[in-house]
Amino acid sequence: MWALEINGLAKSYPVGFLRKTLKPALQPLHLTVEEGETFGFLGPNGAGKTTTLKLLMGIIFPTAGTAQILGRHFHDPEVKKQIGFLPEQPYFYDYLSATELLDYYAQLSGVPADERRKRIPALLERVGLADAGKKQLRKFSKGMLQRVGIAQAIVHDPKLVFLDEPMSGLDPIGRREIRELIQGLKDEGKTVFFSTHILSDAEALCDRVAVIHKGELRGIGVVEALKSATADQVEVIWHGAGALPAVSSLLKESRVTGDMVRAIVSTGSADLLLEKLRQQHAQLISFTPLHGALEDYFLAHTSDREEVKA
Repeated sequence: MWALEINGLAKSYPVGFLRKTLKPALQPLHLTVEEGETFGFLGPNGAGKTTTLKLLMGIIFPTAGTAQILGRHFHDPEVKKQIGFLPEQPYFYDYLSATELLDYYAQLSGVPADERRKRIPALLERVGLADAGKKQLRKFSKGMLQRVGIAQAIVHDPKLVFLDEPMSGLDPIGRREIRELIQGLKDEGKTVFFSTHILSDAEALCDRVAVIHKGELRGIGVVEALKSATADQVEVIWHGAGALPAVSSLLKESRVTGDMVRAIVSTGSADLLLEKLRQQHAQLISFTPLHGALEDYFLAHTSDREEVKA
């Protein structure tokens, strides 16, 4: 069973003075996420990531299409018991403490009182807020609010967790803490679907990613496979600097240290380079394909090359 199955989900908004023109915010989206998978939904700001999540959560309604969450229609009330959600800009009641907030959300989710008393302290410790349980949320930093936000998303032990830009606006320490929390959810076997435009986080955490741009799905696949698809260079190291003049036209770059040469060549020229090195009696030390980066794939699938945060 798929944890998430999206079939042609789309959303358009009326614009203009008479509101007769429809502007698509999300073009028909077809997407599946497996149970236990950590799935990254990548795109620049305004790409349609938050629109997709709001549709799945029932906050807004689609113009077309449907979706299945954990085998049920995404508007089925029973689905809500099995999912957790952290919006991009959550609003929490400033004068509640972290403990009070989690108790409130746990009650809304139907967690019994005895279980709440056990679960909330353990959950605060898990997200690194054991010493801040009685502190009012208005005194929390951005990173602390994100952590308590994740805590409220999992307080009822859901099977599927949706996180909208969970690392946005955090410093490096805060991002690392949130990454560790997401990794912990993955280790428990939960399905995690999170949107982000911070590609390094997606590369570190995700099994698969999808790239969305201007409301259109541009690509999807396993992270390592997508990175390999953009790798078209090989690093070649050999002894025999005297061979360099004979092969220099094939090289993208090279560096000589004593009699050793370290060079970068395109995969299409690699065989010819090796043949010429044999003719020059050079001693091959290593031949290493270079892996691409997720950023390369992302840029190749976003037409206007928006600035990407690393």
